[in-house]
Amino acid sequence: MAERQDLDGRHIVLGLSGGIACYKSAELVRELVKAGATVQVVMTAAAEAFITPVTLQALSNRPVYSSQWDAREANNMAHINLSREADAVLVAPASADFLAKLVQGRADDLLSLLCLARPIERVPLLVAPAMNREMWAHPATQRNVAQLRLDGTTLLGPDAGDQACGEIGDGRMLEAEALCEELIAFFQPKVLAGRRVLITAGPTFEAIDPVRGITNLSSGKMGFALARAAREAGAEVTLVAGPVHLGTPRGVRRIDVQTARQMHDAVLPEAPLHAVFIATAAVADWRPVAAAEHKLKKDGSGRPPAFEMTENPDILATVARLPGAPYCVGFAAESHDVARHAREKRLRKQVPLIVGNLGPATFGLDHNTLLLVDEHGERELPTTDKLTLARDLVREIAQRLTTP
Repeated sequence: MAERQDLDGRHIVLGLSGGIACYKSAELVRELVKAGATVQVVMTAAAEAFITPVTLQALSNRPVYSSQWDAREANNMAHINLSREADAVLVAPASADFLAKLVQGRADDLLSLLCLARPIERVPLLVAPAMNREMWAHPATQRNVAQLRLDGTTLLGPDAGDQACGEIGDGRMLEAEALCEELIAFFQPKVLAGRRVLITAGPTFEAIDPVRGITNLSSGKMGFALARAAREAGAEVTLVAGPVHLGTPRGVRRIDVQTARQMHDAVLPEAPLHAVFIATAAVADWRPVAAAEHKLKKDGSGRPPAFEMTENPDILATVARLPGAPYCVGFAAESHDVARHAREKRLRKQVPLIVGNLGPATFGLDHNTLLLVDEHGERELPTTDKLTLARDLVREIAQRLTTP
């Protein structure tokens, strides 16, 4: 399966102002190119003190610009030509000094000049701040940040953590992978802007004894992809996750649980606060009435130890019955007869949309095939990677929210 290139066809002007975080910009160029973008690097003189243009030219496969007097441009107007070609200008790192320049409209180098000269209505400006924690917290910087937002600039970060000066706090530039993910999200249609979306993901684990339990092979990848896709679409996302080893998508609020009852108890107070509930989690239908205090041992009889089972709460059906319930989407991970089981589940749960898939064919993998089942019939979303499917499903949900 071909690798997804989320920035295919996008041309990005990547500006570097002075700061030790310039070393991350080399990896950022690699990430952007890998995602399908063409990248034109523009550096300030201060940036060149931290990393060489040769490095960035090799990674971008394009000559690096640094002077507003660059004679390579036939009209000597690099600030015009570079900004007109761009789908976006991203400044990473953006120093405290450069942020101040942007606010004041100063244009004494090529990078600040092209930011000022760009067609503001069609070439967005994004900045990734990078500076010492005291510089970031300074009232002047915070005033500048507030003004940049009012001017329509998108701020990415900063992050918190260890700084080159040896201090710890806010002000670190986001890592290259995170910045690339944020840029990809920036270009996604905001079809869920202003909405709140609640998602469950992964398996649950029902303890039999201190070392064993009942669970399943769900990796949580589909639910986490949906959380990322919903956030990219402009939603405020809460993710209730069973025991999985996946990083939290950027900008998503995460609640970790283990058991079906814990997931139920986490979801119920949240559901009335959200417009959409997507029940992606593969929740165990049954659990032991009581977990054994100690490990259950073989006794030589050849028979397994007996323990009583009881049914877990039905999270999706419970949410669907709430007064003023959110728009509910269920998942049906089946081993056979996906369409039939999905139809039956939709009627049984009384929800508008069920998404069916073959569990054994997708658990733990990065791709999936989805079958959408609603009152009008069935439609397949063909096999592709889970994030692409998640974006397609988010668009489906958004359309259903706006169509009477």
